[in-house]
Amino acid sequence: MTRKSRTRQLSPEEKRLWSHVARHVKPMQGKALPPEPEPEAKPTTISATAVTKLPPALPPLPLKKPALPPIAPVERKTLQALRRGRKDVDSVIDLHGMRQEEAHFALLSFLHRAQGSGHALVLVITGKGGAAINNGLFEERGVLRRMVPHWLRLPDLRHLVIGFEEASPQHGGSGALYVRLRRRRSVG
Repeated sequence: MTRKSRTRQLSPEEKRLWSHVARHVKPMQGKALPPEPEPEAKPTTISATAVTKLPPALPPLPLKKPALPPIAPVERKTLQALRRGRKDVDSVIDLHGMRQEEAHFALLSFLHRAQGSGHALVLVITGKGGAAINNGLFEERGVLRRMVPHWLRLPDLRHLVIGFEEASPQHGGSGALYVRLRRRRSVG
């Protein structure tokens, strides 16, 4: 069975591109570089049918929203006051025993309510997690302890959260977080 090979001619633009590429490579032994294509002759007159209308101008790009400030840790003085018992947290939520989805929803609701109530500092108890039972391969412990800080850093919570820090031992230590909340903006 004989195959007919179809060859198409390269367009002038393709020839220019190929010669550009070929100039930057070393030719194989016994081969020569392809000849440089001749520049196209540009038409000097423009017919009325060749003139096309330009598309309407694009609308200006929307202004970028101001970048949210980075998450800031709780101030040293506030942490000392909490450790020494001179300051109390405004509200507490305990996420023990909840699944990730439940805990995420509960945390969002709690933070919105706390900000709405004018709270500035809240305590989020995640639990420390324990060792995996029976060394199960797919068993994960301490999921909320890892996920809550991740959730607090997400952009959609930045309008609520200024920063967070691990709690002092009397408030749960590594199984809890102090969370500083932004003040609610007054309307009008």
